[in-house]
Amino acid sequence: MGEDQNDRSMETPLMNIIEREQLDDIESKNWRKSLIEEMKKQAWLAGPLVSVNLLLFSLQLISIMFVGHLGELPLSGASMATSFATVTGFSLLMGMSSALDTFCGQSYGARQYHMLGIHLQRAMIILTIVSIPLALIWANSRSILIACGQDHQIAAEAGHYAQFLIPGLFAYGLLYSLLRFLQTQNIVFPMMISAGISTLLHLPVCWILVFKTSLGNRGAALATGISYWINFILLALYVKFSSACSKTWTGFSIEALHNLLTFFKLSIPSACMVCLEMWSFELMVLLAGLLPNPTLETSVLSICLNTAATVWMIPFGLSGAISTRVSNELGAGRPQAARLAVSVVLLLAISEGVLVGTVVILIRNIWGYAYSNEEEVVRYVAVILPLLAVSNFLDALQSVLSGIVRGCGSQTIGAFINLGSYYIFGIPTAILLAFVLHIGGKGLWLGIICALIVQTVSLFVLTITINWEEEAKRARERVYDGEAILPVESVS
Repeated sequence: MGEDQNDRSMETPLMNIIEREQLDDIESKNWRKSLIEEMKKQAWLAGPLVSVNLLLFSLQLISIMFVGHLGELPLSGASMATSFATVTGFSLLMGMSSALDTFCGQSYGARQYHMLGIHLQRAMIILTIVSIPLALIWANSRSILIACGQDHQIAAEAGHYAQFLIPGLFAYGLLYSLLRFLQTQNIVFPMMISAGISTLLHLPVCWILVFKTSLGNRGAALATGISYWINFILLALYVKFSSACSKTWTGFSIEALHNLLTFFKLSIPSACMVCLEMWSFELMVLLAGLLPNPTLETSVLSICLNTAATVWMIPFGLSGAISTRVSNELGAGRPQAARLAVSVVLLLAISEGVLVGTVVILIRNIWGYAYSNEEEVVRYVAVILPLLAVSNFLDALQSVLSGIVRGCGSQTIGAFINLGSYYIFGIPTAILLAFVLHIGGKGLWLGIICALIVQTVSLFVLTITINWEEEAKRARERVYDGEAILPVESVS
């Protein structure tokens, strides 16, 4: 009898150990399963978003390529007008529309589907109103550019080009509102198809308006606007008639006119997050023109910025994916799922940054030939590209961290971080290195890297200090706007 009791007493601790190991094994398998599922969700979102961004980015690039066959002066004017339009219009509208990442994303997660259509209408109203003064600025772009000291002939060409871009300005804000509306519902493949059709149609439209009419370079600007309108109309028809949007789009509502100020208040810091960063890169090009041998410095910096902008489309897609995942999960009251999404996207961003950076370094000696046959330009590009690889790695991290900020609705903090990173640290450092220490174009790029370091570290600190349960509660409060709040579900 005593021996049986001893055997049972020995079995009990052993059984407890086995049970704990089994539980740990089950938890480990569940965690791995959750991780794999989250990676699939983000890849499913990010892949099409990267394609959409590249296709939209290519529209203006294709237009400039057509104009390039008309001569040096039309090309210079179109390039200047495109840069002017990006700084004074396109970047602002794109940034303001990103407020929908918060509003639509969290409403979708909370299953308040009808509110997505309301938020979309508010965005369209606000962005259309904002486009009116922007159109007036573009209409007077020639005078503005001349007042800024630009060459009169180039400014005149740029002014004509910008004026014919105005119809596209209004389409741009409406288009990006629809893109955010669909993205936050995880509806991304129709966006990719629509962008692909618009880009394919852009080629013949641009060719006809540039070479078969008397419009010349103005035809390229008009073609860009037409392509934006085609893209918008295709997506609007999809939203109207697709069953996938039957719950989120229930038609126009007078409710959209209420709380316009609430949307506007979040759209402003959202725009600041985007604009403050984009403007700093444009400023680098202007500063390059003040360096010794400005033709070489400006050409090389433009090549590197175009390369960086193209490569950036990948982390920009990841940024859209994580803002959707975080906003959806917070709106649904699943803070731990949002935290898991953040861990996954950081892993993906680091992997992408290392991979793309390695490729950039490997092709550094030949990449310049894609833009120029001048040996001096090619050699200088080869010197700058390793710095671009570093900046791309940091840009990948800050892009996804910015997406997390948008998903949480913390754009105001993000705007202050970007302001400090670029205009207190980055640009003064670039000026010091380039003009005081005479490092030249490398100094300008090192200044950008300094800004990216400060921005990435600041956003990372902000991310790791997030109280996810509190963010989920805030999301529910934002969705229900003071109504009864459902309990937050904690999911491990």
